[in-house]
Amino acid sequence: MISARMGSAAVTALVLLSGCGSVGVALGMRTRLDKLPVTAVSAKLSPQASLTPGKSGRLVLVASGTDGKTWTTVGAKHGDVLFDSYKLEPTVVKVNANGYVSLPADPRLSSRKSARVHITVVGHPDVQTDLDIPVKYNAAYAAHFPGASGNDGMSGIDGMAGADGVAGSASPANPGGNGGNGQDGSPGGNGSDGWPGQTVHVSVTLQPGPTPLIQVRAKGDRDEEFFLIDPEGGSLSIDAFGGEGGRGGRGGRGGRGGSGGIGVPGGMAGNSGLDGSDGQPGSDGKPGKIIVTIDPAAEAFRDKLHFATRRGAGAGAGAEFHTEAVPPLW
Repeated sequence: MISARMGSAAVTALVLLSGCGSVGVALGMRTRLDKLPVTAVSAKLSPQASLTPGKSGRLVLVASGTDGKTWTTVGAKHGDVLFDSYKLEPTVVKVNANGYVSLPADPRLSSRKSARVHITVVGHPDVQTDLDIPVKYNAAYAAHFPGASGNDGMSGIDGMAGADGVAGSASPANPGGNGGNGQDGSPGGNGSDGWPGQTVHVSVTLQPGPTPLIQVRAKGDRDEEFFLIDPEGGSLSIDAFGGEGGRGGRGGRGGRGGSGGIGVPGGMAGNSGLDGSDGQPGSDGKPGKIIVTIDPAAEAFRDKLHFATRRGAGAGAGAEFHTEAVPPLW
């Protein structure tokens, strides 16, 4: 017999597993607004009102009617309104079907632009609002330009089991045969060495404008990244470590010794084979190189930039600095 509590849990699981809002609406666990008397809508971003490049937050939309009744979107204080109750038109940011708002990681797509989401209630085209999203650049950014990791060594082959001894009989002087010895496992292969870290060319300058913001372009052998940093709380760390050495392969297991055959006396069991030795790990790759060209106007903010080519080394270790004019990077 299924209890009411078990039935409720099963219904909830069905809604979650189906991923279909219509199922939740049919069961009364989710709401759409097109048939409700909505007269206004408000919006905010959670858990904080602003975004930094590469980060996201979730919309919290609250519709209200003339009688003071409110309807809140799912995911916020147990709201039940589906996000498809709204037409969401983002500028600069992106919004997915679950109401998550994300700012592109590349600051060139947001710098000097206004981020907002225009919101319209489906079924009520006259009920609209705009959510302006402040864009900030005071985060602790990090960029990694490692060498490729070495390949792991291949595992050794397990030894074959020894053959069981032939059975004798219960008659005296008719012993069972001895079991064969198991084969030794083969050794694991050695991991290969990691590749050297990338050579990274870093350009640093100030973005023109009343507020000092640091523009940075970091270009490695394979990757290129851009950053915009507010020195009031922001920073950037760049590393170019050698790739990790590959792991040594596991040694093969020794084969099981064969069982002695039944007889009088019984045969002796064979010896198990020896396990193969594990392979040696590869060495980490050599440190990369970081070459920094910094505009004189940005020199005052050099302490906001941290570079490393060796793990555990101090900030700036392995970086080569040049001070010369750097034009705006975008």
